[in-house]
Amino acid sequence: MKDNWQQTAKEKQKAFKRLLTKGNFNKMLKALPELHEEAFEKIDCLSCAACCKNYSPRFKQPDIKRIAKRLRIKEGELVARYLKLDEDNDYVLQKEPCPFLAPDNTCDIYEDRPSDCRRYPYTDEDVFLKRTNITLKNATFCPIAFTVLERLEGIG
Repeated sequence: MKDNWQQTAKEKQKAFKRLLTKGNFNKMLKALPELHEEAFEKIDCLSCAACCKNYSPRFKQPDIKRIAKRLRIKEGELVARYLKLDEDNDYVLQKEPCPFLAPDNTCDIYEDRPSDCRRYPYTDEDVFLKRTNITLKNATFCPIAFTVLERLEGIG
């Protein structure tokens, strides 16, 4: 059975889409940093790790270089072992969950993780408001994205 917030997130997809497309962009953008901080104070990512279990970040060249160095392998070996090119010609994980996700939901390469992982779920960035489809998807499995969207309803 899904947690209550996940069911609510699915039920509110149309309302959230309307908010993101027709809401007061500048007002919502101004509120994001505070809502982001509040959500991260309340919700422990390590209790969930749904992003690492269900989602692949993009691995940009600087990410590949940094992670390969950390793992003490060649960049080509990192790519061959863990990555593939997607339809957008970006490197992504070959499979989920992330191979760097430890059993306790921590990240084995946390200090060197990809930029997408550092920024996820983008709740303190304008892309949270601009990339409607990704934000709506994230809200169905990331409690932080869902919480920020819910709080934006009272602002937008």
